[in-house]
Amino acid sequence: MRGVLERIHRAGMPLLHHMPLREARRSYTLRSEVLDLPRAPLARVQELELPATDGVMLPARLYATSHERLPVLLYLHGGGFTIGNLETHDSLCRQLALRSGVAVVALDYRLAPEHPFPTAVNDSWAAMTWLHQHAHTLGLDGSRLAVGGDSAGGTLAAVSALHARDIGLPLALQLLITPGTTAHQDTPSHEQFASGFLLEGDGIAWFFDHYIAHEQRHDWRFAPLNADDAEGTAPACVILAECDPLVDEGVAYADKLRAAHVAVELELYRGVTHDFIKMARALPEAGAAMDFAASALKKALHP
Repeated sequence: MRGVLERIHRAGMPLLHHMPLREARRSYTLRSEVLDLPRAPLARVQELELPATDGVMLPARLYATSHERLPVLLYLHGGGFTIGNLETHDSLCRQLALRSGVAVVALDYRLAPEHPFPTAVNDSWAAMTWLHQHAHTLGLDGSRLAVGGDSAGGTLAAVSALHARDIGLPLALQLLITPGTTAHQDTPSHEQFASGFLLEGDGIAWFFDHYIAHEQRHDWRFAPLNADDAEGTAPACVILAECDPLVDEGVAYADKLRAAHVAVELELYRGVTHDFIKMARALPEAGAAMDFAASALKKALHP
């Protein structure tokens, strides 16, 4: 991990939060899969559109190892609610589909600041509900459904699991990869890993300032640790990185779920930073984390 950080530093790429937003999005798209595995060939890769609650059609992409009636993982990409798209997480979604045997549907939810909080939440909820009700139109089994994501996508996955419980939608698993769960950057890990560990403290503030007003940040749809109760939510697979500003809140959310009698499988990968799961060319921990996620998906969706 140290070698990866040193190479990134030597490359001299400006930090995303030091760029204009349009340039930051372009830069993230260009560099996001540099350390990912090559895009795995799959039997089925299909462009889709899923309806949002306001009628807008949201781009999505289906990944599957066969044309059989597979269970489904709705995948929500990271990027601070501000950057990221279907291309930035294409390799990761292919690996999850390949290793688990589950169909993965990646959602291109709308980004801030053009679409501030809670648009990304509403888009995620709409896609989850649509897949549960209409996955059969894609030849998939919407009765066997999981939701997952990394970073901001992990936050969206966590709040989607809470929403699924509230509306009585049966969800088999919530896959939370280095999720954000708190309202403010006030845990010890935010201070310890604020600079030099890939995800910068100033970068987190930049993302959040684009996404949500300060007076809204205690809303549980932004900070799921603030939810009144997590009881009755889907079993969780939680993947955390030791050298990540978000690690403390990830542990705290896993503890919240366990305290509410939710089954939790948690793996904390030592010595790696935020976004490590997208660095499988360089880090064996990335492959191990993908296998851990795939194993949880298999157990939950192939009973």
